[in-house]
Parts: sequence; C-alpha cells; structure tokens
Amino acid sequence: MNQPHPRLPEFKYYQPKSSKEAVDFLDKHADQSRPYAGGTDCFNQVRDRRILPQYLVDLKSIGGFRDIKFDPKKGLTVGAAVPLNEIIFHPKVKQHYPVLIDAAREVGGYQLRNRATLVGNLCNASPCGDTIGPCLVYLSKVHIVGPGGKRKVDLKDFFEGPGKTSLKPGEIVESISFPIPPAGAKGAYQSIGRNKFGDLAIAAVTVLGYEKKDNPSGYEFLLTLTAVAPTVIFANLAQDILRMQPITHSILEQAAAACSEACKPIDDIRSSARYRRDMIRMLALRGLEETCKLLNLPL
Repeated sequence: MNQPHPRLPEFKYYQPKSSKEAVDFLDKHADQSRPYAGGTDCFNQVRDRRILPQYLVDLKSIGGFRDIKFDPKKGLTVGAAVPLNEIIFHPKVKQHYPVLIDAAREVGGYQLRNRATLVGNLCNASPCGDTIGPCLVYLSKVHIVGPGGKRKVDLKDFFEGPGKTSLKPGEIVESISFPIPPAGAKGAYQSIGRNKFGDLAIAAVTVLGYEKKDNPSGYEFLLTLTAVAPTVIFANLAQDILRMQPITHSILEQAAAACSEACKPIDDIRSSARYRRDMIRMLALRGLEETCKLLNLPL
C-alpha cells in the first residue's frame, strides 16, 4: 500500500491555447510531461508518486475541448474537457444515449463529476472504468491529434491493457464521437461495488438491444463486461446466442452463463475471481431482462 503524502511534489504547470501548442509541448517533453483535463485521476497519481512528471499540461482552455455537439444525422461529439455532469444533464445525451448517463452517474460523487471527464475516464484505461462499456456498445470513436496529424480510432481498438492505450508519444484525445444509435435501441447498465457511493466496479455489464429483422431472433444485442479482464470486453458468444435464437427467458439465461464463461477475472483486495464471475452472470441476466422489458419483448 502506498504511504500517504502530505502534499503534491513540485511540478511546472503549462496551459496551451491550441491542440498544436499542446502537442508540440508534449512531443518536446515526451518523458517529462503529462496532459490532463479534469485531473481527478492524474492528481491522485501524482500525490501518490505513481507518476512524477516535471510538467502538467492543462487541456481545458483549448478551443472546442469543452463543447458538446449533437447532429441529428452524424450523432454526438464530446470534447476532451467536458465534465461528466454536463454529459449527464445534456438533453440530447439523455434522449439518445441514456445508458451512458446511467454509467456516468456511477463515477465518484457529484462534486467529483463536476471535474472528471469522459475522455479522461477512457484514457485512464482502467478495466473497471464505468463509462467504457456504454461507450463501446454505442460504437464510439476517439479523435486523436499528435505530431503525425489527426486520426480516428474505434474505441474497441483503443485499449491495450490495464492503464494502456494506443496513444503514441505526444498524442492527445481531442474528443469522442458517437453515431446515432439504431432506431428503438434500449439498454441497461448493471454494476456492483463494495458500497453504493463512489466505489469502483467489482463487476459490471452493459447491454444495448434493438430490433434487427435480418437476424434469426429478430434482434441484435451488444454486451460488454467490466472489471473481469485486462480490458473491458464484448461478450461475443452471448451476443451470438441472442442473435441466433428466439428471445425467451431460457435464452437470456444461456446468454448470461456465456457472459460468465467469457470472464478472465483475478483475485484482488476487492473481490475474488469466483465472485466476479458469479456476479457477471447475475448482472447480465438483470441487464438483459431490463432491456427486453424496455423493448416490450414478452418473455
């Protein structure tokens, strides 16, 4: 366990006014600098001496980084420095991406969410990150800028392991974008922690379902599993089960069991691997039942 420290170590503060200015600085000081927006993860890591950057680069003043934009044809774009509470209370997010709101409410407390950002939560790349599952089922993309220019990456390809992303030295995420969800899509976020407020997920399941007549079942379901593998993962076998057979309660139970089998959890101070696997089965079944109810599917 890390020993507590009475104060932050010394560092230099830099506040760029443009993406280019930020990228140039981070590229020049690649081994000495760390970007941040809300800082709720970054400052904890600095305080605990897990990272010791010489420079902290504040991205909040960069143009567009505090913007939420919605286009009825293209979808939603969230800037890198938008706090979670702004997302939670945004009417278009509530209308089109409600599962993201459900998960965002699980991140810390209200005061923390006034600073914590969605993009920061993703870049932290924690296997138990609450917002990652919903962003995956909504098929989001991260928009990256760096010394080599701009690029887009499907979120499913962004994570490489616990705390590791595909960001290269000098790169930052400018925003995350979401396409318009399929018509009539409904979903649920189910999680469990050691306490009700402010705890990281011990296990969580995100479900998104919608009608798809080409499938034998007539429906498509996307399911992600959180805190049970090195990264948040899709439950591919469970998705196939729900795609290929008529939706009954027995099929939901089979899909939930497949979610449990897809897990690769570890034993740690917060939970045993066995408990996580059992909880994923229960949470998946709850999430599927809730989603089917929202879809008016008789079971």
